[in-house]
Amino acid sequence: MAGEGAQRRGAEALRAGLAARLLDAGEGSAVPLRDLAEQLLVSTGATLAAVYAARGDGGLVLLEEAGVPRSLYGVEDEYPLSGRSPLAVALCSGRALWLTPAETGGPGFEAAPSGGVSLAVVPLGGADGRAGGCLLVADEREDGFAVGYRRVVEGFAERMAADPGLLPAGRPDREGRGGPGVGAFRLALPTGRLDADARVLELFGLTPEEFDGRVETLLALTVPEDLPGLMSVLDPGDGAVGRDLEFRIRRRSGELSWLRMRSRLAPGGEGRPTQLLGTVAEASHLRPGVDDIALVQRLAATLATAVTVREVGRAVVAALRHPLGASRVALAEVEADRLVVTILDPPEPEAWPGVWRTEWRTEWPDAPARALPTLEAALREGRASYWPEGAPLEESLAGIGPGGLAMLPLPAEGRVVGACLVGWNAPHDFGADERALLTAAAALAGQALARARVLDAEHELVGTLQRSLLPRRLPQVEGGTAVARYLPGTAGLEVGGDWYDVIPLTEGRVALVIGDVQGHNAGAATLMGQMRTAVRAYAVEGHPADVVVSHANRLLVGMGTDLFATCCYVVVDMEDGTGWCARAGHIPPVLRAPSGTTRVVAAEGGPPLGVDGDAHYPVTPLELSPGTVLVLTTDGLVESRSLTLDDGLAHLRRALSDVDAEDLEQVADALLGGSVRRDDDVALLVLRYDGMGTLPQRAGWAVWRLPEAVSHARRFTARTLAAWGLGGERDAALLVVSELVTNALVHTRGPVRLDLGYAGDRLRIAVTDSSPRSPVKPAGIGWEATGGRGVLLVEAVSDRFGSLPMGGGKQVWSEIAVRRR
Repeated sequence: MAGEGAQRRGAEALRAGLAARLLDAGEGSAVPLRDLAEQLLVSTGATLAAVYAARGDGGLVLLEEAGVPRSLYGVEDEYPLSGRSPLAVALCSGRALWLTPAETGGPGFEAAPSGGVSLAVVPLGGADGRAGGCLLVADEREDGFAVGYRRVVEGFAERMAADPGLLPAGRPDREGRGGPGVGAFRLALPTGRLDADARVLELFGLTPEEFDGRVETLLALTVPEDLPGLMSVLDPGDGAVGRDLEFRIRRRSGELSWLRMRSRLAPGGEGRPTQLLGTVAEASHLRPGVDDIALVQRLAATLATAVTVREVGRAVVAALRHPLGASRVALAEVEADRLVVTILDPPEPEAWPGVWRTEWRTEWPDAPARALPTLEAALREGRASYWPEGAPLEESLAGIGPGGLAMLPLPAEGRVVGACLVGWNAPHDFGADERALLTAAAALAGQALARARVLDAEHELVGTLQRSLLPRRLPQVEGGTAVARYLPGTAGLEVGGDWYDVIPLTEGRVALVIGDVQGHNAGAATLMGQMRTAVRAYAVEGHPADVVVSHANRLLVGMGTDLFATCCYVVVDMEDGTGWCARAGHIPPVLRAPSGTTRVVAAEGGPPLGVDGDAHYPVTPLELSPGTVLVLTTDGLVESRSLTLDDGLAHLRRALSDVDAEDLEQVADALLGGSVRRDDDVALLVLRYDGMGTLPQRAGWAVWRLPEAVSHARRFTARTLAAWGLGGERDAALLVVSELVTNALVHTRGPVRLDLGYAGDRLRIAVTDSSPRSPVKPAGIGWEATGGRGVLLVEAVSDRFGSLPMGGGKQVWSEIAVRRR
């Protein structure tokens, strides 16, 4: 017997030495409770170690365990403090219990573990005597716990008491927050309603007034990458009883924290789980620096997809301002010796110092960088500088961060391409971890800014080239209003082939054309310019819509290019609202009625231009009432990799129906939808037909080739002017008619037509013939000359005079101002 006692004492001494080494090795560092529990089992030879935390509602809940399953000894995961369980007695008395198997099952305790084991229950608390939980150790030895054994258990209990999950009520933690260390919750699985105590809500950064009882409210604060693991625990089909999970949340303040959750499923009446019971505790002390790492990872991922300087600025602001609790963030590019602001957050001028309130939209400030010597020095040296509260800074810099200011040069390719300023209103200390974070963020932002500047420059060049091939401005449209938009694509930097044009025609008509050349390169842009010029030339000649499109098609086929183009050509008579539409493989027009209803015009069409030289392009008639809006666009607006053509047209119709048609500029902006990322370039042409206040008066006469033809034309003109009440312009008009009709009969062959028109304060006289030769004004006329004076006479009595090609012939016209009576 003496030998066995000596052997036992030797084993206990070895275990005590092992425990001392384990505790010394973990001194000064955060060791998870489970690791401490496992080390306790190794050091004592016990079979079970369980750590319980005190809840604010007067109970003990299981926080961590190690060893054999608790069910072998009947150990529960919750104990009320109002009962006489060993854990409740030890916590309330503040004294450790060392119970033999006989004492454990004695009459002095309720709900005590069974199974013939010795039981050690040690309160876990601080020097103030208030316990935050209990340590339970079960051992199958029959003679209780020796002194050395007790010292090992007490040593581990002292280390466990420092865990933040065991903070007793009223004792502040390392961040100054008070309250119980562990929170408890009860989730009703059928309804998703969550009953959580105040500590759970505090861990999630919510107040009881802000919590609506829905589990989704707390899930919304979970970091997206950790949601799948958390949802697997909340799924009753998982069946994981007592499962541990550590996950991250981002509180509304921007702070990132780790939480640890333990849970078990409570069966219902039919044996199926109806409730999830669990606890939540702080676990950030076990994951040092995770917030910084996650922030840098998110910033790098966001900057990898940023293609413009503005996108880089928004990514930096999102990564630094709210997560670091900063009051202001400014990002500026360095151009020569100037700083050009890219983004200010918050954007309101009143949030910035006085000099910023006046210059915040342009260069910052309106002076070279040397006007701010502190910042200039930081940029010249290329090193970040940190200025605490009260540092001697220029007024314009001190106002950005009165509590602390970080000046971060943004390096790229061996030079400084920008600067980032991060300021705090409240006093702010820059720790080593935060400085490392800001330095890493500045390096990422500098590389992204340099790349975005190159892309922006190339994109601007592409846009300038594209716009130079489009109309610089649209003509005034009598009886309506036309606006246009062109946006280059952002998915690539190649020049696009979208184009549009508005072409005034004779007799109150206007042609609208929009098209898209295949491809995104210089060849497509060149072809686009050629097609726009050709369509304009054919339209001005007076050809019908189908003839204009057919001519353009044959021209493209004859050019021998591999590219094709789509086109939609619409002619609108602004006097009566009639129109004609011809399509060549293009999106049909969209109409908005004055009532606000919209429809896609069911216009017949032919193949794209350049495919079949003999293709036919049918014409679809249109009827426009005053207030109707006509929209022509290219596929970049209504079709993409993620948007079908039908869905895109439906979205366009909804936007067109919802917008106020009185402001056509606003209509165009609304149809573009404010999108900043586009797969393709976009051309948009919008016409609102208002109708003319007074319709022009028109009359025509077919001139027969007879000796009396000129006198017949003069009599027709005189009768017409008399009917219109224009007797005062009779002499000048008859002179113009005599000269123009005579020239047409003498110098041309084929039919001749005389047209008169009166609108507003203008009388228009036009003579059309079959000769393409325009009249030539003589450079000089001698006394012996027998001709050439007619053109000079017409020009002298006319306010405007000219010639237009008309379908193989020409039209010579004159406009005479009508005097107001």
